[in-house]
Amino acid sequence: MFRVKLLIIIGFSLMALSSCFDSKPKAYVIEDSKSYESSLFRQNCAICHGPEGNGKTLDDGRIVPSLRTGEFKFKTEDDIYRQIADGGNGMLPFRNQLTERELRLLAALVYKDLRKANTKIVE
Repeated sequence: MFRVKLLIIIGFSLMALSSCFDSKPKAYVIEDSKSYESSLFRQNCAICHGPEGNGKTLDDGRIVPSLRTGEFKFKTEDDIYRQIADGGNGMLPFRNQLTERELRLLAALVYKDLRKANTKIVE
């Protein structure tokens, strides 16, 4: 009888402990971040890509892609850097507006933080 009670207590303890851990990675929230690269994103990228990088449709009907899903999930950090620096495919280049460090910080933000989870952020 003691063993049964002990097994039940251990079972409930393990279930309670496992509920403390979330198996999905949390989505990076730009709005909540105080980092310099998030500030750069808000100043330079959010106008087209949306405040959380989910993409949007511009007033003229052009669709700006999400930086969290789709093709950007498969780009390397260097690909993302070149896209930001050199522009192309409808995007303006930022090479003459941002420093090398700022370009690298933004590329890292998109590559490492925005792609973390497929969680959709409601804008």
